[in-house]
Amino acid sequence: MTDRFNVRATAPASEAVDVLGVGFGPANLSLAIALQEDLPQTDAFFLEAASDPVWQGGLLLDGSNMQNHPNRDLVTMRNPRSRYSFLNFLFEQGRLIEHLNLPLEFPLRKEYAQYIDWATRQFRPQVAFGARATDIDVAEVDGTPEYVVTCADGSQHRARSLVVGTGRTPFVPAPFAGLQTPRVCHLTRYLPTVRELGDNAPRSIAVVGGSQSAVEIVLDLARRFPQARIVNYVRKFGLRLKDTSPFSEEGFFPSFTDYYYRADRASKNELDAYMRPTNYSSTDADVLHHLYALMYEQRLDGDQRVFVRGNSEVRAAEPDGTGVRLEVEEVHTKDVSTDHVDLVILATGFRDLGPGRHQEAHPALLSGVIDRFQVDEDGYLVVEPDYRLRSRTDGTPPLFLNGLCESSHGIGDAGSFSLLSLRAATILSGLKKAGSTAPAPRAGANRLESEVFDLTPPPERQFEATFDKVGI
Repeated sequence: MTDRFNVRATAPASEAVDVLGVGFGPANLSLAIALQEDLPQTDAFFLEAASDPVWQGGLLLDGSNMQNHPNRDLVTMRNPRSRYSFLNFLFEQGRLIEHLNLPLEFPLRKEYAQYIDWATRQFRPQVAFGARATDIDVAEVDGTPEYVVTCADGSQHRARSLVVGTGRTPFVPAPFAGLQTPRVCHLTRYLPTVRELGDNAPRSIAVVGGSQSAVEIVLDLARRFPQARIVNYVRKFGLRLKDTSPFSEEGFFPSFTDYYYRADRASKNELDAYMRPTNYSSTDADVLHHLYALMYEQRLDGDQRVFVRGNSEVRAAEPDGTGVRLEVEEVHTKDVSTDHVDLVILATGFRDLGPGRHQEAHPALLSGVIDRFQVDEDGYLVVEPDYRLRSRTDGTPPLFLNGLCESSHGIGDAGSFSLLSLRAATILSGLKKAGSTAPAPRAGANRLESEVFDLTPPPERQFEATFDKVGI
């Protein structure tokens, strides 16, 4: 964790690679591992906007955990023998026995971030860090259509197929959209924002949203700024307990992905409403109970500084020289109140793909090529079972979305590690079908060798039936 990605690699613009990935977070990292282990001859390269990526860097809060089984990592469900597993990471770091002795159900988020960093660094020759893709186009080279991806520095990268794994766009509610002030930040910038405050401790803080992250941030703020007044504005009646029933958690099974994919839009909407508390606008019992007990104890002491305001929606926000003035409406009575705070944290989540009010029709990066792909009668991009966008014409090279397809593939695609490695296997199968992988190594290919490990899946590995359920 001490060295930095201070050397930028480049893929030669004069030669197209088989597979170009945009984004190198966990989704495309998992794909890179799958390519190395199962198709090491494939010429693959990746572009990552961050020069020194840190997984969930804005939310590596003290004591926060993964809320997910550690074996749902980058590889294990696809290949339990992989050297890129979380278990092997612990072994190589000399922490396996110590970790197994932890009285915790789930790994600490900080440790999982180190795991992601450890795996990422092993692919440095295949990744251009600090390369922000700004435009995607299609051009014909010797009669063959290829993608041309242009980066902010003007460099270009060509590919016979593209995998977009950039993560979802942060959702910023309308009252805060376009505000240019350091006194408002999305949760993705939480830790950098509070660290930049230095000695200027805020006296009043608003946290907007009812998610797990919102509660974790409220508790973290209460520790950092014990004298501050902290108000959590929640649109629903109150903070909701997360649905952790094992029956509901089967929504993160590959069989549910297939079931959801085949459902019509009305049924998808019904399934979404049921599944939502397993991942959204809900909170694990431990942090929820911690917050409630904290507020109760503060009232006992006659000095309550942390509040949860339910049925409340921020209707207007106006920064001034000393903070942000909020206009808050009670959702049911329509009463309006005002608040003035030094800092606003938006724990409001991310946009999914779709035509809805809080969605985006397509990733902004695809604007230059989006007309090449089909949209269904409900206004959603048509995504195949293997995560490939369905093209309008035969002259469009394969383009896959990695980690952006909750509206077509269900809750298992919701920025979670739950099905990450199996999704990588599905996309890998799609690349094979599309003819996007090379049959044999080529001289000068930008690929990472398989080192000295035998990574061939053993014959007894019985994942084929599981893959069939997700449309392979």
